[in-house]
Amino acid sequence: MSKKDYYGTLGVSKDASPDEIKKAFRTLARKYHPDVNQGDSGAEAKFKEINSAFEVLGNPQKKAQYDQFGSAAFDGRGGFGGGQGQGSSFEDIFSGFGDIFDIFSGGQRTRNRNGPQAGADLKYDLDITLEDSFNGLVTKIEVPRLETCKTCDGSGAKPGTSSETCSKCNGTGEVKQVRRSFMGQVVTIGVCDACGGRGKVIDTPCPDCSGQGMTRNKRIIEVQVPKGIDSGHHLRVEGEGDAGVKGGPSGDLYLIIHIKPHTTFERHGNDLFCKTSISFSQAALGDKIEIPTISGKVAKLKIPAGTQSHTVFRLKGEGMPDVHGRGAGNQMIKVVVRTPATLDKAQRNAIRDLADASDETIHETETGFFEKMKEFW
Repeated sequence: MSKKDYYGTLGVSKDASPDEIKKAFRTLARKYHPDVNQGDSGAEAKFKEINSAFEVLGNPQKKAQYDQFGSAAFDGRGGFGGGQGQGSSFEDIFSGFGDIFDIFSGGQRTRNRNGPQAGADLKYDLDITLEDSFNGLVTKIEVPRLETCKTCDGSGAKPGTSSETCSKCNGTGEVKQVRRSFMGQVVTIGVCDACGGRGKVIDTPCPDCSGQGMTRNKRIIEVQVPKGIDSGHHLRVEGEGDAGVKGGPSGDLYLIIHIKPHTTFERHGNDLFCKTSISFSQAALGDKIEIPTISGKVAKLKIPAGTQSHTVFRLKGEGMPDVHGRGAGNQMIKVVVRTPATLDKAQRNAIRDLADASDETIHETETGFFEKMKEFW
């Protein structure tokens, strides 16, 4: 048989201390463990080599023999295929870690299913108007949620009766199964099938909650929506989620805000955008026009003479209030110059006079058939 380099297998030097050998073995065992590398035959073979090396180097007597005679000293009786020997076995090295289940689940055990558990958080989509966001809102909403059964006070048992501790899990709500394999002891923990994880067995369930200890009820909750809130923001209402179990705290209620589309304004951040139209005369000569604002009041906007179509004006501070109380945005107004679709004879002549005064040469399009008929009659 070929010589085996146990030191190389564990990645340690020949003068490595027992603690260094143990540490190297633990690190490699976690990396190549079959439970972590299911279906990987290469990892399983590597795991066996690691265990064989530690069977020797983890035992001071075997290590001394290996240092003197090499792996030939253990052919046929040492290594993974031989007996456990008198040194530290696979199970011994992990004894400080509990069982193998703990090692490969990150050292975390399942929580006590029979202890207090927090209630679930709930989500509620709240539709509001842009005016609601501008002014702030206090409203009431109806939320279906789990609450402790008032009939049995959460015990799940019919009034006048009681529950008994589950004999299968002894009230823990969990059952543990232990099996042995080539890699040692493997422990799995699951929900007790006798009590469903409650730790109690109820012979006579409560008629209102069917033994669950919880009922789903609709609750009216008053909520306050702050000024300036925007779509996508959420509000947390503490303790208004599902009730906790066995004395655990209730969950929270999260309101997701959705602002309905507005007929006049479009919101971008704290700024509001809108459009208004003005006539050619207003654009050319200038004017003062009235503009609606989100507050409900009417603002005066000065249109300078010579304003071009699609010019954007700003009304400072007439936008949405900042939700954190840091001032307010602006209202932005785009003005669009209207071109008259039809002109009477006087209007057409007036525009011709304007073109002549401006030294403009206008090649008018021909009047349509129906317009000619109107002029004729």
